[in-house]
Amino acid sequence: MIWENQRGPGAIPVKVAAQFLDVSKSGYYNWLRMRGIDARVARDKPIVEEIRKIIHKNAGYGYRRVTWELWNHGFRVNHKRVLRLMRKYGLTVKKKRFTVITTDPEHDNPVYPNLVRGMEITRPNQVWAADFTYVQLWDKFVYLAVEMDLYSRRILGWAIGPNLDAELALHALHMALYNRRNESLSGLIHHADQGAQFTSFAYTQCLRDHGIQISNSRRGNPYDNAFVESFFKTLKCEEVYLKEYETAKEAYENIKWF
Repeated sequence: MIWENQRGPGAIPVKVAAQFLDVSKSGYYNWLRMRGIDARVARDKPIVEEIRKIIHKNAGYGYRRVTWELWNHGFRVNHKRVLRLMRKYGLTVKKKRFTVITTDPEHDNPVYPNLVRGMEITRPNQVWAADFTYVQLWDKFVYLAVEMDLYSRRILGWAIGPNLDAELALHALHMALYNRRNESLSGLIHHADQGAQFTSFAYTQCLRDHGIQISNSRRGNPYDNAFVESFFKTLKCEEVYLKEYETAKEAYENIKWF
């Protein structure tokens, strides 16, 4: 009877049902184990069944919308549990992945030699590295620009926007400069790829105005900026791919805590 009352909205909690029937809660779970039924699986089963129904009717729903529907159907579960169950049973949405080019080397801007290849990084503000990636929203994508201190691997500045341009890169650079405004930048090298954004007059002039040396990766060699690429991979695996951002603002609010 307890088992049958754990199978849908308005389900009676095990503790309440056990007290009503004068059966111990531990006795109920022992009964499940004797029949080869995992207690956690038993608790999850009605939720999973309802998730399947919701997804059958709404094939594009991710875990947040599924959680909302579950609450509407009387299941009081949090989004983390819903995400765990959807992953476990292969019910997560298969997002369309974009192939996005974030480097445009076809320009007439001056390109600078690679000053950091083989360099040993021994202190903060010795080398900063900049790069772009994209962040997928529900129906489109936006760009993320970052500035990293290669000694601490800390992100000093970052910006999100709809356009892959020098203005976005400058927003991230200005944040980094502001965050290190009370520290010496003597001898600092700024490293980035040969993209038009990082070699633009506005961007390189900002670096020169602050006495920062300019370094560019070899063309077509992403390994020259491997630390930033590694950060992007971690960010996407541990944050971006687990969320469903509907707007750039929502992406910003989540990523800023990463």
